[in-house]
Amino acid sequence: MRKLKINNNEVAFYAIGGLGEIGKNMYCVQFQDEIIVIDCGVLFPEDELLGVDYVIQDYSYLVENQEKIKAIVITHGHEDHIGGLPFFLQQVNAPIYSGPFALSLIRGKLEEKHLLRTADLNEVDDDSVLKFKKMSVTFFRTTHSIPDTLGIAVHTPQGTIVQTGDFKFDLTPVGGLPGPNLQKMAKLGDEGVLLLTSDSTNAERPEFTKSEQWVDIHIRRVFERIKGRIIFASFASNVYRLREASDAAIRQGRKIAVFGRSMENAIAAGQELGYLNIPDDYLIEQNEINSYPPEKVLIMCTGSQGEPMAALSRIANGTHRQITIQPGDTVVFSSNPIPGNTVSVNQLINKLDEAGADVIHGYVNNIHTSGHGGQIDEELMLRLMKPKYFAPVHGEYRMQKIHTHLAEMTGVPLENSFIMANGDVLALTKDSARIADHVEAGDVYIDGRDVGDSVGNPEIRERRLLSEEGVVTAIAVVDLENHQIVAGPDIVSRGFVYMHESQELIKAANHEVFWAILNTFKNRKKIDERALNRTIVSRLQKLLFAQTGRRPVIIPMVTIINGDK
Repeated sequence: MRKLKINNNEVAFYAIGGLGEIGKNMYCVQFQDEIIVIDCGVLFPEDELLGVDYVIQDYSYLVENQEKIKAIVITHGHEDHIGGLPFFLQQVNAPIYSGPFALSLIRGKLEEKHLLRTADLNEVDDDSVLKFKKMSVTFFRTTHSIPDTLGIAVHTPQGTIVQTGDFKFDLTPVGGLPGPNLQKMAKLGDEGVLLLTSDSTNAERPEFTKSEQWVDIHIRRVFERIKGRIIFASFASNVYRLREASDAAIRQGRKIAVFGRSMENAIAAGQELGYLNIPDDYLIEQNEINSYPPEKVLIMCTGSQGEPMAALSRIANGTHRQITIQPGDTVVFSSNPIPGNTVSVNQLINKLDEAGADVIHGYVNNIHTSGHGGQIDEELMLRLMKPKYFAPVHGEYRMQKIHTHLAEMTGVPLENSFIMANGDVLALTKDSARIADHVEAGDVYIDGRDVGDSVGNPEIRERRLLSEEGVVTAIAVVDLENHQIVAGPDIVSRGFVYMHESQELIKAANHEVFWAILNTFKNRKKIDERALNRTIVSRLQKLLFAQTGRRPVIIPMVTIINGDK
């Protein structure tokens, strides 16, 4: 079992994911034989990770030390904070503590993976206290772009470690929902915060992030001037935005149809918990949308990030079974592209424009605001918490660096701030802090549904090579006993060269494989399939690179007869 290289009286803070990146959040506080895990998210892959569905954390340290895990506490229900739970719980079964909305989303995820029956799920709010033998956990209410967001305070023998979760200070939340609990944050600060770990996503923005009420006003104005059908795309989990859109539609007498499984689940959870108030007679089935005039229909759908299989992409491509773009349609994007999605979102907007829809999107039309606080929000959090030590989290390196300078401006000495990487272990006492160790915290690429469906860097490199250079297959039937080529060789190219226009190259490749096999017969006393394949790949690689300057993946397919004699 891997043990941390820290002193017995030191408390450790480390991230398995979430540092130097946007997503994959997973933070741990450990004192002796107790570990509190905060969040367990996923990272959506960049385009170069071909075929990868999710990027999750390397949990190996936590798996080895799973008997020490006392709780998994969840700050909120976004994918980059809860999306990894179905994978993690396949290896570690620890109790989960979460606010009601996130808990509803977690139940749905675990049910899909057949993990719900064995999961230990517990609902908490900002008044809850979790007590363990050596540590305890309390919560404080924050505001974000999703309901029931909580900051986490882990109380240890050496002092309190605070993880803010994703936050902004929204003083006028929509629907009369509660605002951030400034009093509780200030109380934590007055009692003493040893380490603050705070959301750095918007550290580059010198602003106070606008309230959802501001977006609500502009969505109503946008809806009032649209005469035709509205297709509204947003993050399914942004229930506040769904509330604003549905309220505006109901004022106009529009019926509401919902497309996309995650959107359906979020609306069902929002209705159940009281965050949405859509009367039953305003919700219509998907096949009923053509029964109403266009000016009386709102379609709420997934796909605001350009996901190829989401409802909006299929509508734009003309492949959706029930919806096609009609003259007079207006598509409203109430979100901004997350890092890595800008190109796909722009392509989607272009397709919708080409199909004849009017498209309204982004900050330009005042129909989106971030759920993350800008520099003023971050400074306010630092002022309230008054930490002795500071570690910026959930952000790329440049964001973390800016955040440390904000901390310095609010009274935290620069030497007391730590820009950490995933796996770095910060060991703390009441009077000291040092980087003491590093645990495994790499990326695991999930290509499928389960944690066992992972692929490594070699497979990713091969996929990238296939996508860039193509593949060449060399086919032959060989009689090993008589040292004869019975059939072939034949060359097949896919994604490398167009065979009908490259006959000379294909003929040269056939010739090269023919002589590669004959020379293997001549120069080796013992011949097997592996030796033949190795020679074919080596000689064909040299020829093709010399002729084209490219290195396709070469797959020899040699069938052996009379090989055992």
